[in-house]
Amino acid sequence: MRVLVKGAGVAGLTAAFELTTRGAEVTVAEIGCGLGGSASWFAGGMLAPWCERESAEQPVLDLGRGAAEWWDAVLPGQVTRAGTLVVATPRDAGELDRFASRTSSHRWIDEEEIARLEPDLAGRFRRALFFAGEAHLEPRTAMAALHEKLVAMGVDFRFATDARQLSGFDREIDCVGMAAGDERLRGVRGEMLILHTPDISLSRPVRLLHPRFPLYVVPRPDHRFMAGATMIESDDSGPVTVRSMMELLSAACALHPAFGEACIIETGAGVRPAFPNNLPLVEASGDTVRINGLYRHGFLLAPAMARQAADFLFSKDKPVELAHETDRQRRSA
Repeated sequence: MRVLVKGAGVAGLTAAFELTTRGAEVTVAEIGCGLGGSASWFAGGMLAPWCERESAEQPVLDLGRGAAEWWDAVLPGQVTRAGTLVVATPRDAGELDRFASRTSSHRWIDEEEIARLEPDLAGRFRRALFFAGEAHLEPRTAMAALHEKLVAMGVDFRFATDARQLSGFDREIDCVGMAAGDERLRGVRGEMLILHTPDISLSRPVRLLHPRFPLYVVPRPDHRFMAGATMIESDDSGPVTVRSMMELLSAACALHPAFGEACIIETGAGVRPAFPNNLPLVEASGDTVRINGLYRHGFLLAPAMARQAADFLFSKDKPVELAHETDRQRRSA
């Protein structure tokens, strides 16, 4: 079976892998000149299904539960399994209680254990939630590694190519996100900063809860940190706004004042495709299977959605049920 995958973001790459391992001959067409043209490039890379359950429906937890294992199996050494730490300043202690009430698979820890897990946060927070089963990866490194692996597996990549120029395929997998032109989708803009400071070390993603502008900080190599969390209802992919930068930097300094002396080495914004209920969907129309609506959960949900799409293409017994598996999960949420 010859399959054309449209889009080289995380959805397209994971779909290409699932299809190739099942024997398909895969070509990936990407309108951009390289891997950096999608919202995936600006992702946090947190494989945190239990934390995400705080604001997401149950299917996000169900679909994302096996993401760390998938990435670890496909790209050994790329996943860091150090859990997630969730903190709040004393005046926002109620936010921590609220977060705990909406999530599971965590345990409360005190100042002493916070200091043991993250020595640079010693004395800054009285208590925290620790999600020991969660993980993270560096999205750009993971995408580059997966691209390299797919090339070695025989996948043909066509960058700077309009998929409409290609023909001769048995099936298509559409993973182009907002470019699909689906009127059901809306854009949710996410902005991020990359900060560098040798004065702070973190071993895992840390989420700082705040009623107006919550923050997550994800450690990167060489004392670099990705700071993000904005969710703006907009399809504008332009530069980071002054308001967002001020809020992100203010929250980062609340996490640790040394971030006030950090260098801002990169800013960026990506537009995540979301359906009205913020849940993903795999669906078919003719010879095309579409994966879309991953919202803010790209790296977390892409493996499960890629498997569903591959199941649909290769199943001869129950294609309709497979196509609408996520719809059933939505209705039961």
